[in-house]
Amino acid sequence: MFLLCIANTELSKIPSLSAAGENVEAIKYTVPSDAELVYWGKCLTSSSLPVDPEGHPTPAILTRAAYEEAQFPVMVVRTGSFIPPACPYVEISSTPGANPLERPAVIEAKRIYSWAKTLGHNISAIEPLVVIGESIPGGTTSAFLVLKALGYDGMVSSASPKNPTNLKVEIWEKCCEVYGISEGSLRHKGLDALSLLGDPMQAAVAGIAMGSFNRSRVVLAGGTQMLAVAAILRHEGYNGEIEIATTKYVATDKTANFADLAEGLGIKTHVVPVDLSRSAFKGLSDYERGYVKEGVGAGGALWYATYLGLSLDRLTDKIEKLYDNLIKGALQ
Repeated sequence: MFLLCIANTELSKIPSLSAAGENVEAIKYTVPSDAELVYWGKCLTSSSLPVDPEGHPTPAILTRAAYEEAQFPVMVVRTGSFIPPACPYVEISSTPGANPLERPAVIEAKRIYSWAKTLGHNISAIEPLVVIGESIPGGTTSAFLVLKALGYDGMVSSASPKNPTNLKVEIWEKCCEVYGISEGSLRHKGLDALSLLGDPMQAAVAGIAMGSFNRSRVVLAGGTQMLAVAAILRHEGYNGEIEIATTKYVATDKTANFADLAEGLGIKTHVVPVDLSRSAFKGLSDYERGYVKEGVGAGGALWYATYLGLSLDRLTDKIEKLYDNLIKGALQ
């Protein structure tokens, strides 16, 4: 089963931080639109396809292509979003994450984690493989904050070729001043780090994974955001195997430290060598230039489809056709 955990964080409202969009109001619609595109193949809450400020389309297109071709089961889990999606979903929380510069980020962290753990336990009774993705604008920054608090010195990725690393470090340093913390000072306190600095998606994914491990194979679908989830799991005492599936775009991102962080966490990684360089659409071929990279569980969904026997060539053809149809539909 493929689970898509959707959430928001007030961090996304900080100018120049999130590549999901420059318009704060528009960012609210990114998350439900991503879920709807994966579930229905079209957006219902918004009349337009989610794009970054330069017009590059959401990676939900990659996830939808994998879903259409492989037909694996999909569940949307609302874990704290501004707006609910117009598709069937399970709700664990409707409260978005706060800006940790103003107040603790996820006051419901332990409750979300507990409920999600129960959900994972129930899903694992019927699903031998659980692949968990996310959609949360600004989520790489909350991931960076949690990783730093737990003692991991490395940079997270970004959906833009121009990773705002200096801004992320500045936010971390301000959080240190606000809460009197330092790098590694919350080591062995995964949920405390999450509650103070993280986002509700992290709580839900960590809980679902922890609840599923005993009976199912769990693959976290995403990039450096899932490294933060893995760190939370490690610092909540989980010493078993953790797997992350992501695109090559994250794994080869020179502005981030995906491989080093994964090695430090003892994580098994699956890097999907998707190639969009020959796409007829600039919005897709620009993925090869460092735009978008990952999100909405794209890497994990593509990995899932190949695990079920589909070729990457077939999946990239489907991505191309799906995007073409979406553009034509938008022009009608």
